[in-house]
Amino acid sequence: MSEIPTTEGFSAWQGHQTWYRVSGDLSSGKLPLVVAHGGPGCTHDYVDSFRALAATGRPVIHYDQIGNGKSTHLPQMGPEFWTVEFFLGELDALLDHLGIRGRYALLGQSWGGMLGAEHAVRRPEGLKALVIANSPASMALWSAGAAALRAELPEEVQEALNRHEAAGTLDHPDYLAATRVFYDRHVCRISPWPEEVARTFAAIDADPTVYHAMNGPTEFHVIGTMKDWSVIDRLPQVTAPTLAFRGHYDEATAECVQPFLDLIPGCEGHVFPASSHMPHVEEKAECMAVVEAFLARHD
Repeated sequence: MSEIPTTEGFSAWQGHQTWYRVSGDLSSGKLPLVVAHGGPGCTHDYVDSFRALAATGRPVIHYDQIGNGKSTHLPQMGPEFWTVEFFLGELDALLDHLGIRGRYALLGQSWGGMLGAEHAVRRPEGLKALVIANSPASMALWSAGAAALRAELPEEVQEALNRHEAAGTLDHPDYLAATRVFYDRHVCRISPWPEEVARTFAAIDADPTVYHAMNGPTEFHVIGTMKDWSVIDRLPQVTAPTLAFRGHYDEATAECVQPFLDLIPGCEGHVFPASSHMPHVEEKAECMAVVEAFLARHD
């Protein structure tokens, strides 16, 4: 098989630079797929596996949201700067830069799916298919799910989490070790973590500006500006064909995802039985097949 052509570049948004990579040919005729990474504050690395879909002839666009990865970093900006509206504007600017605003598909993973839902409720004409991957419809549901999963951890792990959160010692080795127990169960169940997953977590550690501002110190201790976010009441406004999926062991629990299935007209659902939060690496072949089958129906 011939090698898939790739091009990289930058699009501009409010004076900042958004790095992107196109795998495949935007003129192929197949619906281009834009992949929005999670966090807020991750990088494209851990969702890189979706570029495998370019082998079908489908162009796949990855990008690093501003504040992260190869895009402009702004560690001096406070929490008030990092808003849903800012990242929606960045996405629109990228679509315009690539010339695909009239026809595209969007896959958002975790926070990326929250962003995807926010994008879709605005009914953009060019959005022909939406994939919401491992995402909550509200942070209240996410936090409730995380609390339930946390209550199933070994008692000594729970005790370490509670003690260090109460003391504010979130960089203590015991807290980090206890956090990893949760992550190994409910974020990525492959051990050791695949290199691209480890690379994203290292990038958050190197510059946690966006993650700390919008989310908080960990996946299950949400104290950032997004803590009260919800899209539930607006979901009936989505008109794009939608697929929402999660993993059986996912930190995005069934309750987190159910509003998408209940309220988006015709929304399809899928659960990957051996995965947690990253079916695209935990059950890669199955995940790619499910996503491509959905997208192909809307080409």
